[in-house]
Amino acid sequence: MRFNREKYIDLILYILSQCHQKPNFGKTVLCSILYFIDFNYYELYGELLTNETYIKSKRGIRPTHFREISEELISKNYLYFRKEPYYNRTIYRYYLIIIPNLKFSQNELEIINNAISKLSNENATTITKYAKKDSPISAAEFGEPIDFRYVFSRGDEYSLINK
Repeated sequence: MRFNREKYIDLILYILSQCHQKPNFGKTVLCSILYFIDFNYYELYGELLTNETYIKSKRGIRPTHFREISEELISKNYLYFRKEPYYNRTIYRYYLIIIPNLKFSQNELEIINNAISKLSNENATTITKYAKKDSPISAAEFGEPIDFRYVFSRGDEYSLINK
């Protein structure tokens, strides 16, 4: 399956349009929400929304195309990036320069908005601890891709099917 670059860009821009004003909303939270949107969509519809590959890392979830895409969006003046103090840490924040043009179906928006609503108020530490307990992440080794198929062994706290 081929990475859906346009859908991924639209997804990043949409999430930022909904969450940019939240003081906790940095790169870790953004990447975690991207993960949950893709995996939740797969759980419900059996297909991948963006075909992104997510890697389990010691700091959380690392989408393989995120750096390349974010740098492209910054160079095209769609976003700007800054490091900001956040309590006793540094938060890596992205800000929109453009208003995104949405191209999502109703089913896609439902999954996207559900993940944003549930997770966007969490800080990086809390969302990383929460994500590590999701069965696809707990089954993966550090530095290895996270397998989408493990969504079907999720517990009630994570599963959308079991609700």
